[in-house]
Amino acid sequence: MTSPFLELRGVTKRRRNRAVVDAVSLQVRAGESVAIVGPSGSGKTTLLRVVAGLETPDEGEVWLDDRRVSAPGQIVVPAYERRLGFVFQDLALWPHMTIGQHLDFVLKARGVPSAERPARARDALTRARIDQMSERYPHQLSGGEQQRAALARAIVTRPRVLLLDEPLSNLDPDLRSELRQELIRIRRELDLTLLHVTHDREEAAELGDRVLRMLAGSLEAVAAGER
Repeated sequence: MTSPFLELRGVTKRRRNRAVVDAVSLQVRAGESVAIVGPSGSGKTTLLRVVAGLETPDEGEVWLDDRRVSAPGQIVVPAYERRLGFVFQDLALWPHMTIGQHLDFVLKARGVPSAERPARARDALTRARIDQMSERYPHQLSGGEQQRAALARAIVTRPRVLLLDEPLSNLDPDLRSELRQELIRIRRELDLTLLHVTHDREEAAELGDRVLRMLAGSLEAVAAGER
């Protein structure tokens, strides 16, 4: 049996002496899409941030591709070395940069040579279907275009794992449905492993090969009939 590509082993994260993430263990196979549903405050975003290396676990370990990347109170492998893409709930687009500058900045930070960066950026913009919007600033884009820009930034580094923090929550139903299909296409094209948190059960069922529920910091499986 092959080892999991992403593994959490008894991960706990506390805030003010309360376990926001409570002894979570999870195994994700390479290429698998796991969706986590749960209400606001259940610990979903904190879990993603621990996986990304943006926060340290108080207990437990995070393993990625057979390598321990986080340990109790310790970031063993920093976020920029984990080859993860992250689409934040608020998108976190920088208002003073064009979309093209966003992608170039991220590529430069990852050490991609300047000669390679334009082609890498064009590829990401084309996959996100905003290849004509490289020179626009975030405020010049519609809500759906901003989502695509955030997605392009997340995939431009060719990540192994894509982390999605309710990226479609602020869109109308028709646009959410359209972008779910885009995420499915991009995942297939890039052979990505996905960890996706949402409060939308329909979204979880459509994007996840497996759906889990998070309540009060704990994970539990969701039966197929509950999706």
